[in-house]
Amino acid sequence: MQAFTTLRGAAAPLLRANIDTDIIIRIERLTTLTKDQFGAYAFEALRFRSDGSEDPDCVFNQPLFRNAPILLAGDNFGCGSSREGAVTALQSLGLRCVIAPSFGDIFFSNCFQNGVLPIRLSAPEVDALAAACAHGEPLSVDLERQAIRTAAGAETVFSVDPLRREGLLHGLDDIDLTLKDDALINAWQQADRQCRPWAWPVGTPTVV
Repeated sequence: MQAFTTLRGAAAPLLRANIDTDIIIRIERLTTLTKDQFGAYAFEALRFRSDGSEDPDCVFNQPLFRNAPILLAGDNFGCGSSREGAVTALQSLGLRCVIAPSFGDIFFSNCFQNGVLPIRLSAPEVDALAAACAHGEPLSVDLERQAIRTAAGAETVFSVDPLRREGLLHGLDDIDLTLKDDALINAWQQADRQCRPWAWPVGTPTVV
């Protein structure tokens, strides 16, 4: 997984509430495309007209925010069905950070498993960031310091679960974080083999 430490770039404002995973990427796209192709179809109902041409009113098609690495979103972003491909689609579109008042729970967890940083801020704080970036001014997101800085120097702090923060900083998913303690796991297994040999049939592998 790609590590996340700091990020600086334009922040695209998509402040609509209840953007679900089907809007982010339609389910049929996940069955016919490879992951690196998801970005071309991310938010397609918003980005494209019925004739396939780009909708200039969509923030992702505006010159200031095309290829922006940060997304400012509305309440309950990523709600709906649990599809990990929604996060992959954001990454393929170039997004590494989503800032919103609230998220769909499964989408929120999937972000951390795939190198995308979801940040919860109050709606007024998100609105203030959108105003500060309205003309393409960049935001700086520092996960180490847990702070967001505008081009004008205003700073907003945020919090992230310590274990999830560690995983993103070092590019580790849940399995990688668990295997950091493989020595402790093996020591426990060896001790338990002595205390409860009946629970360890011959041939039972040791976790390494």
